[in-house]
Amino acid sequence: LSYCAATGAYGYCGVDKQRVRRVFLLGPCHHVSSPVCSLPHPSLQHYGTPLGPIPLDTQIISRLRESGRFGTTSVEDDEEEHSLELHLPYIAHVMSGKEFTLVPVMVGSLNTASEADYGRLFAPFLDDAENLFIVSSDFCHWGERFGYTYVLPGTQSTPIHSSIKQLDELGMRAIESMQPSRFSSYLGQTKNTICGRHPIGVLLNAVATLAQSGRSAFSLRFLDYSQSSQVTRANGSSVSYAAGVLTAPQ
Repeated sequence: LSYCAATGAYGYCGVDKQRVRRVFLLGPCHHVSSPVCSLPHPSLQHYGTPLGPIPLDTQIISRLRESGRFGTTSVEDDEEEHSLELHLPYIAHVMSGKEFTLVPVMVGSLNTASEADYGRLFAPFLDDAENLFIVSSDFCHWGERFGYTYVLPGTQSTPIHSSIKQLDELGMRAIESMQPSRFSSYLGQTKNTICGRHPIGVLLNAVATLAQSGRSAFSLRFLDYSQSSQVTRANGSSVSYAAGVLTAPQ
């Protein structure tokens, strides 16, 4: 949180807690490789935070589990994974004083077809104004220690941190288009190391599903961007962070 906290907070500024009864939290898994999305272990009833416990929506989690499309995250892997954990204090703070439940989803290494399938599954939940969807991700992990030193064509003469920013901005514009194929194409061309690319893909497909049915017209825009350090040398490294907001029609 010492690197991403300020940028992450931008994503929570517009939350209307009076409308929200349930929070869906989608994040990538850094410790276990899985071709599916996974739900918390059935023994868990809440997630603990420094601001108090957050109750899990066991009814919705059971409903999703019964679809046969989800695996189960072990308690040990759940405790090890930071992608969901780091959002819990934000959620507890912004929802303070309001009763709500949480549906945590660990998103596996999905292909584009699976992202579309899960997008269709989550679309009805996204269409409900009482549900808040949060997607956990950072952006470019640049440097030899991450195995990624891509330089965007046309930016070779600019500082490395500027090239990284332009690379990330292309990704943000692709996400803002809310076209899953455009984001997928961007990833294919740049191989940008966006760890939450699959949760983002699921959300974009849920939006696309609703758009195809004519039921909802969303807007998506990014509000803030930062880097953990400004890389100027080829042996440097950084992680990028961005906060965007998906807004449903009133």
